[in-house]
Amino acid sequence: MKQCIENPNDIDWSSFWAEKLANKKDKDWDKAAPGFYKRTIKDDYQDVLFEKLILDENDTVLDVGCGEGSVTIPIAKRVKKVIGLDSSPKMLEYLKKRADDNNISNVESILKPIEEISYDEIGDVDVVVCSRSLNGIIPIEEVLSELNKIANKYVFITIFGPENKKIEKDFDKEIGIKTEDFPDYNYFFNILFNMGIYANIERFDLNNYREYASIEEAMDNGKFRLDLYSDDEKELLKEYLKRILTFENGKYYNVKDKADWIMVWWKK
Repeated sequence: MKQCIENPNDIDWSSFWAEKLANKKDKDWDKAAPGFYKRTIKDDYQDVLFEKLILDENDTVLDVGCGEGSVTIPIAKRVKKVIGLDSSPKMLEYLKKRADDNNISNVESILKPIEEISYDEIGDVDVVVCSRSLNGIIPIEEVLSELNKIANKYVFITIFGPENKKIEKDFDKEIGIKTEDFPDYNYFFNILFNMGIYANIERFDLNNYREYASIEEAMDNGKFRLDLYSDDEKELLKEYLKRILTFENGKYYNVKDKADWIMVWWKK
């Protein structure tokens, strides 16, 4: 007999979110940091992101899961100060290098897992930005509560859209392994709703598909979890990419190989 839920707001969406992530395998972000630092952006995600952010030159910004600074540094050029928070010492080393290379002096960093973020430690900032950093966070409601306390003006979050990782999922299905199963963005919206946060939802209109100089670059671009593949599976991936990618004008590409991101944001 099916359980009848009289009030949809009684659904524990945070538990559903955590259940989806129960078997997730953490990435070695220190190991991944050099690749993220040297990798050239191949889509228009940043352009669309910066069009959406509401920033003032006098703002202080917390960039949650800042990584090596690909979002932090452009934000720093538009505001008074940015605090980058990340769990990877190596990522924060590259953030400092990126800041130094750009003569940026208004960036600070905090070495801490997102799961341990705390208003008591960070205090007030004007704007919180979480760019592609919350999809795998299990205590999501607790983290969102702290972020909401920290922000005085706005919170901007981007999470996976429904068509993200399309060619990766197709490959995993082809070789018979289970793709990492992240919660859908509707879970996220409902968690916020049950917290009394009535967020805006926008799907990024990204037009550019990714391009690669070689098959090896297409493999090692951060989208495929190479750390979870066996040597045989890596060889199968190479053959798969040779089959599905088109080579034209010196570049490999597939028109389905596009990022898909949802922005969730609210005004305090």
